[in-house]
Amino acid sequence: MNASLTPRRTTHVRRNEHAPLKRLAAAALSLGLASATAMGADIKAPKGTYKNDPLHSSLTFKIDHMGLSHYTARFTKFNATLDFDPAKLANSSVTVSVDPTSVRTDYSGDFKAAQKDSPYKTFDEQIARDNKFLNADKFSTVTFKSTKVVQTGEALKITGDLSFLGVTKPVTLTGSVVGSLDKHPFLGKGVVGFSATGIVKRSDWGMIGTQSFLGDDVTIIFEGEFDQQ
Repeated sequence: MNASLTPRRTTHVRRNEHAPLKRLAAAALSLGLASATAMGADIKAPKGTYKNDPLHSSLTFKIDHMGLSHYTARFTKFNATLDFDPAKLANSSVTVSVDPTSVRTDYSGDFKAAQKDSPYKTFDEQIARDNKFLNADKFSTVTFKSTKVVQTGEALKITGDLSFLGVTKPVTLTGSVVGSLDKHPFLGKGVVGFSATGIVKRSDWGMIGTQSFLGDDVTIIFEGEFDQQ
């Protein structure tokens, strides 16, 4: 019989089918730990108490306007205090206080002509003081106090209590360290820059009555530098 036609016995070698998954999981874990370590190693600002530099900080928000655009405004007066631990960012905490009367929309129209019966002089004043909006006459401050910080690689999950319109509820922001120096070139002290963003539903804090033309979701965006005290 022709040897080439003789049936060959096939030997099956059992392999660990889960080995590739285990190797992938181990690699991902190693990469995550390496990223977290590298992030801590790259932070040059020392441990301590920091306050935001108002000249290099911004607090803006975006809200859907009639499904047409993401209307954007900002607050010009706010203070943030950071208790900073560069070795373990999860030990850090932040407290923010915002003056709602400092809202700025850059509205350039003739407000009084468009709103003849309004008790307010400007659109910014209406947004700040009207009880359908920020209601600053009754609630003069908006505050955020962090309660937990979780670091995953270079990302930070900052959970805290947002007090707004007399209601306090937890929110979670996503943040990151943008950059840092052990000594500011002009101030001679540590400086660290942060970026943070998050989305809240304003109706959860009792801001209702304008959802027919303004969205319920509000995107909050913070960019800023903190100077060591």
